[in-house]
Amino acid sequence: MIVIGLMSGTSVDGIDAVIAEIHGTPPALHVVQLAFTSQTFAPGLRERILRSFRPETSSVDEICALNFAIGEAFGAAARQAAAEAGIELARVDLIASHGQTLWHAVRSDGSVDSTLQLGAGAVIAERTGVTTVSDFRTRDVAAGGQGAPLVSHPDHLLYASPSLTRALQNIGGIGNVTILPKDGQPALAFDTGPGNLIIDYAARRATDGRLQYDVDGRLAAQGTVDARLQAELLTHPYLSLRPPKTTGREAFGDQYGQRVWARGLALGLAPADIVATVTAFTAVSIAQAYQQFSPWAIDQVIVGGGGGYNPVLMAMLRAQLAPTPVLRQEDLGFSSKAKEALAFAILGYEALHGRAGNLPSCTGARRAVPLGQITPGDNYLDLLRQVLAHV
Repeated sequence: MIVIGLMSGTSVDGIDAVIAEIHGTPPALHVVQLAFTSQTFAPGLRERILRSFRPETSSVDEICALNFAIGEAFGAAARQAAAEAGIELARVDLIASHGQTLWHAVRSDGSVDSTLQLGAGAVIAERTGVTTVSDFRTRDVAAGGQGAPLVSHPDHLLYASPSLTRALQNIGGIGNVTILPKDGQPALAFDTGPGNLIIDYAARRATDGRLQYDVDGRLAAQGTVDARLQAELLTHPYLSLRPPKTTGREAFGDQYGQRVWARGLALGLAPADIVATVTAFTAVSIAQAYQQFSPWAIDQVIVGGGGGYNPVLMAMLRAQLAPTPVLRQEDLGFSSKAKEALAFAILGYEALHGRAGNLPSCTGARRAVPLGQITPGDNYLDLLRQVLAHV
């Protein structure tokens, strides 16, 4: 099948679209990435999404409207990705859309009782004519899981090694890791804590909004890590919670960023020093998560997500994890930027075949379940015939 995977992360910096050819059955699942593109949200839509993350600036009518507006944007992203790749939309078998997480309700004990991703699958299917799988996280939460990290199953399919215990570290707005033991034991996965969210916030404040993120880590490179502020940040209660666990903008978003910025100024730090310190905070929190929670010695770390393109963050992470090798997805022939969109393409393919997409050892769910809601497109009956022919 040809599958388009669509993803927008916690940072809301755009819609990633990957086109993949997938065939076979796990563990012999064959995945070839055909194309990848990333498209920014229209500025007005991005601002509406960011406002809706905060209860005090959101409303039920705006959330209702956003569900359709984001669906329109995701449908347009799928059409544009196919056009740029020179693939007719009629050749696409399936679209798998993560949507945009608006709220992930983590309770004080670390459990998750609800989650909400916007971007109506029905709108995507109507605008493209292609059968669409959406709303992946809800089923895992309904089964008692965290609803994250859902990339664990695709990570296991693509990266498990008989000779190396690997940590697949994604650094998006939030950091998450899948640890794949070489002896075949069940994988472990959890959100490590902040990824780029707090760095992005500090970069905006340091440049009066001229930059949306720390391009190539240049701001952090100009600053000095402050040990006092870093020590305070590392006392965040999320970091000591045991897996399975997940977090998001609710814990490490702009409200948290405002407090960190104010504290840095109170300590007399220059803006670049604050950026450097929160960058170090992400690196140290990842390393400490491995030390605290991995039952296995890690032989190799593979970084994906936007954080892999920040050389200062990567240097800090390598220093924290030395002598363990820290690679990027590209070193294994995959795209760091495309990782999560590709993961949801795989999860959509699995959902259509009625196969489980979560790993209970990673999300904490009571059992393995298929993920996502299927919205039939114009090709639905042909697609079902294709699936049933291989059952």
